[in-house]
Amino acid sequence: MGLGKKAQITQNNTTENNTTEGMSFFRGVSSLSKLRSRLNQSNNTHSVRWLQMQSSSDLDLKSHLKELIPEQQDRLKKIKSEYGKVQLGNITVDMVIGGMRGMTGLLWETSLLDADEGIRFRGLSIPECQKVLPAATPGGEPLPEGLLWLLLTGKVPSKEQVDALSQELRSRATVPDHVYKAIDALPVNAHPMTQFATGVMALQVQSEFQKAYENGIHKSKYWEATYEDSLSLIAQVPVVAAYVYRRMYKDGKVVQMDDSLDYGGNFSHMLGFDDPKMLELMRLYVTIHSDHEGGNVSAHTGHLVASALSDPYLSFAAALNGLAGPLHGLANQEVLLWIKSVVKECGENISTEQLKDYVWKTLNGGKVVPGFGHGVLRKTDPRYTCQREFALKHLPDDPLFQLVSKLYEVVPPILTELGKVKNPWPNVDAHSGVLLNYYGLTEARYYTVLFGVSRSIGIGSQLIWDRALGLPLERPKSVTMEWLEKHCKKVASS
Repeated sequence: MGLGKKAQITQNNTTENNTTEGMSFFRGVSSLSKLRSRLNQSNNTHSVRWLQMQSSSDLDLKSHLKELIPEQQDRLKKIKSEYGKVQLGNITVDMVIGGMRGMTGLLWETSLLDADEGIRFRGLSIPECQKVLPAATPGGEPLPEGLLWLLLTGKVPSKEQVDALSQELRSRATVPDHVYKAIDALPVNAHPMTQFATGVMALQVQSEFQKAYENGIHKSKYWEATYEDSLSLIAQVPVVAAYVYRRMYKDGKVVQMDDSLDYGGNFSHMLGFDDPKMLELMRLYVTIHSDHEGGNVSAHTGHLVASALSDPYLSFAAALNGLAGPLHGLANQEVLLWIKSVVKECGENISTEQLKDYVWKTLNGGKVVPGFGHGVLRKTDPRYTCQREFALKHLPDDPLFQLVSKLYEVVPPILTELGKVKNPWPNVDAHSGVLLNYYGLTEARYYTVLFGVSRSIGIGSQLIWDRALGLPLERPKSVTMEWLEKHCKKVASS
């Protein structure tokens, strides 16, 4: 956070890079097979044929976008002209009154969620990202900066390009003093997400998009002003988030940034955690929480608000307020609190039968078992799986991790027995709190802020493409119950 509570973020330059070889666009079958071999995914039916690994000669992210945008604009125009009247499915009454579940109605380029296999970032699964994205240490977790490059360009960056992006983020990471003053105006015990969202709103004063719009910028240049705001926002939110944490839990003693650390590692450091394994965990955490296609509450909110040409700061602040809800990002704090309640009542060495009884007690009490189920997924969340693998590698004997493992065995059969749950499997929230708790970040109320920092990467990337593609104001049609009744009776009688 530096002198005067200011901070910058920089990239660790000591990382070995396994993906620095220049690559060309993978269109042919032979090139695709080479990439599959590289990923050890020869049986993967979901190709990454569009992937391009970068030449290290061009390190400027914005210049890559300038080259890509005209091609993608033409692509969207072609889709609209050739397929504009193609139906994507039928809308039922259940969808209208059931939270629009299963309704296809949003363009989101940076990631795609499959009900069975989970999230893919620009076509790459989480295990594939762990293989090809540059890491801070050999064989380590992917750097969030690399994922940001991937989300924006659809290309796997070289280590040199990630270093250059880290340098750009560092140059943007200074937070004005008025932001801290705005946060300090709140009670110190205000919820961390309230303080975090307040800080983001205070950052909006510097919006380049707002200034450019007021000065009459042409709509073809909207994406450039959005790029400026989004990159600055992504750079600044770890600084604001760390300030909130230190203010609430560490007597306001600010930890200065470390110029030798990367985005995720420096965020951990500014929070006050310097264990190398915690730095690795934060890199993994930020990467896997960054994006989860566009239909979730925070992503959709950010897209919706930005469709009114609200700048990225306003849009992301709105997204954070959605993320703060118990049915969305707040769930990760609820998981750890619930697990600790199990330990408090039954002890750490709880038997399988005792755990089953406690789960039934929770359900019979009209509550949910937090960390299980998902609105789209129908199998175990890959984000849960990679965190479990991290735990097996670094903390296999931790009692809380062992309890999480038991829950993995106990809860899905019980939820299946209930017969009301489409997905009884654990999601990303079922594991993250236990890992953070192990390395000393025990304040569960703060966990959603970590989620928010991560989500800035996905939402910010898509907002740039929203403006580059000229996506319009979002305005779906709503109806009343009376309209539904009349319509359905009319359909039934026809």
